[in-house]
Amino acid sequence: MNSCSCFWHDRLLILFMSALVLAGFGVMGGCASKPDTIGVSANRGEIVTDSDESNTRKRARIRLELALGYLEQGKTSIALDELKQAIAADANFPDAYSLRGLIYMRLNDFGFAEESFSKAISMSPNDANILHNLGWLKCQQARYPDAFRYFSQALANPAYGERAKTFMAQGLCQVRAGMPLEAEQSLLKAYEYDASNPVTGYNLANVLFQKAEYVRAQFYIRRLNNSELANAESLWLGIKVERRLTNNEAMMQLASQLQKRFAHSREAAAYGRGAFDE
Repeated sequence: MNSCSCFWHDRLLILFMSALVLAGFGVMGGCASKPDTIGVSANRGEIVTDSDESNTRKRARIRLELALGYLEQGKTSIALDELKQAIAADANFPDAYSLRGLIYMRLNDFGFAEESFSKAISMSPNDANILHNLGWLKCQQARYPDAFRYFSQALANPAYGERAKTFMAQGLCQVRAGMPLEAEQSLLKAYEYDASNPVTGYNLANVLFQKAEYVRAQFYIRRLNNSELANAESLWLGIKVERRLTNNEAMMQLASQLQKRFAHSREAAAYGRGAFDE
């Protein structure tokens, strides 16, 4: 994996995390969020340097960088056009197909997304990030056994450096599949790798809340709500946790934040009508 590849994977990771934070933390719980995933990278053994790349691959990579730049600006059509030119320059460039798959997954065109990821994985069968992306795609299609198989294959790669994102995605998928015990274990692993991820923290707290393990849920949701990443969803979950533990003072402090900062949110409305068990 060369330095250019690492750079754009990091940018795609930031883009994805920003979208989740803005959309809310309950990714698999029906709230507004895009069916996106995190990045693609190589993990293909020996490090590739600039001198190893052909001029054809370098031209394709430049187009790939441009595509990502346009995607970050919300210019999806232009990004896809740049990817077409990348593939025209180098038809055997798996990163281009993988990014194309990500874009079409965002657009809910799962058929073309799968075609793109399958093309990418045929060129780079051991690429853990592409396997992760395929797993996330299968989860969006409710094809859970396939999703878990791809996640497991990604995690089995000893060189894979982004285990936190795959354990998180696996846990979210297990929530959707009605597997709370397995989801808890996956989210705990994700939290071990990256305790700062708000999506992991929120969903782990929510799984524990649903299991009536309120003290444990309190630990994770308090940590999130004490950070700058707290939002209406996390505050509302915190309110419900503190209420179950009869911590009225803490509950009222969170309620005050919710009403002041997110007065027009559905969570504030739910609090206003006392809908704690909806």
